[in-house]
Amino acid sequence: MHAAQSPPRQPAVIASDQFRDAMARLAAPVTVVTTTDPDGRRWGFTASAVTSVSLDPPLILVGITRGSTCHQPLTTAAEFVVNVLADHHETLARRFAAHGVDRFAGGDFDTWPGTDLPRLADAAVLLRCTVTGVVPAGDHDLLLGAPVEARTSGSSGALVWYQRGFHVPVQTSQENKAAVRAA
Repeated sequence: MHAAQSPPRQPAVIASDQFRDAMARLAAPVTVVTTTDPDGRRWGFTASAVTSVSLDPPLILVGITRGSTCHQPLTTAAEFVVNVLADHHETLARRFAAHGVDRFAGGDFDTWPGTDLPRLADAAVLLRCTVTGVVPAGDHDLLLGAPVEARTSGSSGALVWYQRGFHVPVQTSQENKAAVRAA
């Protein structure tokens, strides 16, 4: 006689608002992810769900909600650019997060040399990526990309999103870093 197996237990899932509150305490770089569709139209949105995935090979992940107007252009594009915003780009971050506006109207973006991809030349970091995959995950898709070019700006710090607001991390001087190491 075989004992009946009970079905596997599903883990309890916290409420969306509780999860959102917890994630608000996780600082994230503020980025604008951009691409161009086959008709030459520019697309972009503000994203904080951007992270490195692998060093060998180098891979980056961008989370994009399926309801976004940029979803289809980004998930079908061959390439995209991650523009890590500098400390003075809060207004631009807000514009690219807004609905029903021309996000590129400010004239802040040019094109990545040799491509038609929009890029913010004075971004703290620029990563031009080739799409390597799109993975469904809940109400988002995870856009995986292989960086093919990277550029950094030494002139300013990065903008971060923390506790539902924009912040600029404090830059620690070399003297302060040496004092901390010596302590």
